[in-house]
Amino acid sequence: MERDWKLSVAPERMDGRTLDEQDRAAPEAGPALAGLTVIDASTLLAGPFAARLLADYGAEVIKVEHPSGDPLRRFGQVREGRSMWWKVFNRNKKSVTLDLSDSADAERFRELAGTADVLIENFRPGTLERWGLGPDVLAELNPGLILTRVTAFGQDGPYHRRPGFGTLAEAMSGLAAMSGEPEGAPLLPSFPLGDAIAGLHAACAALIALRARDRCGYGQTADVAITETLIGSLGAQLSEYEQFGVKPARLGNRSNNNAPRGVYRCVDDRWVAISAPSRAVAERVVRLVGRPELAEQPWFADGSGRAAHREVLDEALGDWIAAHERPDVLAEFDRVEAAAAPIYEVDDIPADPQFRARSLLVSVPDAELGTVTMPTVPFRLSRTPGSIRRTGPDLGAHTEELLPRPLKEEAGI
Repeated sequence: MERDWKLSVAPERMDGRTLDEQDRAAPEAGPALAGLTVIDASTLLAGPFAARLLADYGAEVIKVEHPSGDPLRRFGQVREGRSMWWKVFNRNKKSVTLDLSDSADAERFRELAGTADVLIENFRPGTLERWGLGPDVLAELNPGLILTRVTAFGQDGPYHRRPGFGTLAEAMSGLAAMSGEPEGAPLLPSFPLGDAIAGLHAACAALIALRARDRCGYGQTADVAITETLIGSLGAQLSEYEQFGVKPARLGNRSNNNAPRGVYRCVDDRWVAISAPSRAVAERVVRLVGRPELAEQPWFADGSGRAAHREVLDEALGDWIAAHERPDVLAEFDRVEAAAAPIYEVDDIPADPQFRARSLLVSVPDAELGTVTMPTVPFRLSRTPGSIRRTGPDLGAHTEELLPRPLKEEAGI
């Protein structure tokens, strides 16, 4: 059933143009990564996400798939044999099919890599080398190539040959151990958080290496481990343990660093999220909910003190919120300049006026499905904006365009 928001036109901005119109009217410089060629030989999520980020900002990204196709083509909800995850994670790319374990196809891949700027792969360590496509071979063919290798544990160490995905990183990073309710089990995220964070790091690694190539004149290999990128994104947990012997605890939606902080149910059975990370904001909150005396307590002065008394703060805040409807809660928090947000379901997002004003969702033409709605490019550049030019391609749709076979081969000679 067609949703009304799917084909809606974004409201005009102050200059009278939608964001899409502003992008089309951008300066002649074109997209930031125009002229870069990226080979995406990875599968599923982390590597393809990194390649998509580069594609969104103008790089020509060539998706190299086994003839059986990337498993992401069959991931999640499927309509007419097409996965929405595939359409979104592989947008702006072209697809060619090669069996890299076949010597003839490996040779065609070498030819392709010889003209590329970046190659992203996530095979188990040693696989490229076994096919005669290792870093040394590729560097000899193309000294300026940036080989970006995304794996669970990295290219060396006792675990480096183990298969792994973001879920293992979420487990081994400490994220699962600190997530969930205090008396409950460790909690894994219900979406590929580890893969997304690794993909962001892999795209950043490729761009940093490209900058180094501009300065120094040579390519290099970027070794991106999903576990390490997630551990590095979790803040100071290891430093705090080394200094104080403190382990992160499972606190549900609460925090050890400040209070009040959490999710609260309104009288209309809808939810809001509240965070008061500074004393000034926390004081405005307790005054709003009719408990100004709490701000006079000695423990209220710093975040750790408020966190140690989170139960009394949660009770005061929760009782007040439970007596009001969500629109009134949000309006009152806005009035006193305290942070609050509605807990959205996925179908709330398209109707939000902030997201509509910034054209967060775009409907991208698709040959099989008509249009596919997806989030726009993840950040806005004022002079070299990104864009979405097409959804994830059909398997091998660009093989003949990008890898034409020699005449002798076509004739069967």
